[in-house]
Amino acid sequence: MAHKELKKIFLSASIPLPERNQEFFDTADFIAIRDAVRALATIILPKCHLIWGGHPSITPIIRYVLARMDTNLKQHVTLYQSKYFESSFPEDNFDFEHIQLTSKMPTREESLNVMRKEMISQNNFSAGVFIGGMEGILDEYILFKKYNPRAIVLPIASTGAATKILYDNYINEKNDRLQNDWAYMSLFRDLLLNKL
Repeated sequence: MAHKELKKIFLSASIPLPERNQEFFDTADFIAIRDAVRALATIILPKCHLIWGGHPSITPIIRYVLARMDTNLKQHVTLYQSKYFESSFPEDNFDFEHIQLTSKMPTREESLNVMRKEMISQNNFSAGVFIGGMEGILDEYILFKKYNPRAIVLPIASTGAATKILYDNYINEKNDRLQNDWAYMSLFRDLLLNKL
């Protein structure tokens, strides 16, 4: 793959907060979310380009994986952030060379919408992986399908939260492994890496 452009993988993930929609928090498997993100980063980073909207619960996990890899893979990640959150960026952000800042709009919601649209419409993704999360998962899935209709879509329903709702209500082709397989390294190898 030395002379070819890396395939882009989109990650939509977060750990639900109790003060937001209780439905997401109550069904979330917090250990599964962390393990799935770690496994995805471990499998994908050496061979592909991982792009995500820098949720503060997910970015440290990816930074952790990157820090433990032998080779310099900083070129293999791009973190999108809205300038709306600039005053509260987590420290972990500054470990990434490629941070794509998007415009600050009058409200948090408008700012997130701009970031999501730029992140998803301006990249040609080979796959989208959805893990845990809150309402943003569903918003990002709809945008992802619109701009990347032929890409692989993997909603990891075993992580619960919004991704379980996505899997149950939006996905026509069910795969039992997405609901019941917690061996995420082999899951991503079989359903993602081997199909790229």
